[in-house]
Amino acid sequence: MLATKRYEYLPIEQIEFHHALTNHRDLDRSKVAHLERDIIRNGLLEPLVVWERNGKEYYLVGGFHRMEAIQGIRQSHPGYFDRIDVRIVAGDPDEIKALNLKLNSDRVDTRITDYFQTIIYLNNANWAKDRIGEFFDKSVSWIDDIIRYAPLTTEAMREKLASGELSWTRAKEILRKSLKAPAGNEKEIIEKELSKPVRPVAKPLPMQSTIKRVSNVLNSEPKRTFKVDTRDLYSLLVTLRGKNVEQEHIDRVRTAFPILWDEDQGR
Repeated sequence: MLATKRYEYLPIEQIEFHHALTNHRDLDRSKVAHLERDIIRNGLLEPLVVWERNGKEYYLVGGFHRMEAIQGIRQSHPGYFDRIDVRIVAGDPDEIKALNLKLNSDRVDTRITDYFQTIIYLNNANWAKDRIGEFFDKSVSWIDDIIRYAPLTTEAMREKLASGELSWTRAKEILRKSLKAPAGNEKEIIEKELSKPVRPVAKPLPMQSTIKRVSNVLNSEPKRTFKVDTRDLYSLLVTLRGKNVEQEHIDRVRTAFPILWDEDQGR
């Protein structure tokens, strides 16, 4: 079972990199530079997360930007951070791989494609879908869609998904259409659909702007009502959280609460 074993002040040379545990993104050099300045000024305020695979065998699980920043500091300041604060975790390889992605997915800019490999891996490792969903704070249907459709995505689709040019909702529509095509024509259908003009995607407004809009409507139309159901309210909360928002939620909220978007946004 995944668990935190202890917090420790560990010699930095004992922390290794494991081929299956990555940052899931290229390192952001500007973020590394910012962290170098911040850590020099304020110290390491958040410990690295490391996996104790065997006794005194430690692999980095979370904190790749912080580790890179510390390595930079050590080059310019010999003797700094010979030892480093870490949170040591224990678990089987599947759990650690899932934790590695979770620590990355807790960031706002996580892409859906970041989940593909790990969720499929966990499914093949016989994790139940509800267990995977609970671990990543996702619905079982969301997990099920990835397991079903992610293996069918082409490289071009994954690139467009990663860049935000293609929504996951639209990707699933394309893949469903390709599955209905005659055998051997799937790739042609996908390429044809990807070549079509992209409809601008609706995006939620920042919280402060949303509050301001609702306040303006409250002043101008105090008796205005909205006909919504529980799913609309759930989608509203998820959308306002602004983290890993699925297009289905945005579309539902835009329909239920049109005041949250400008009409001239064309979406």
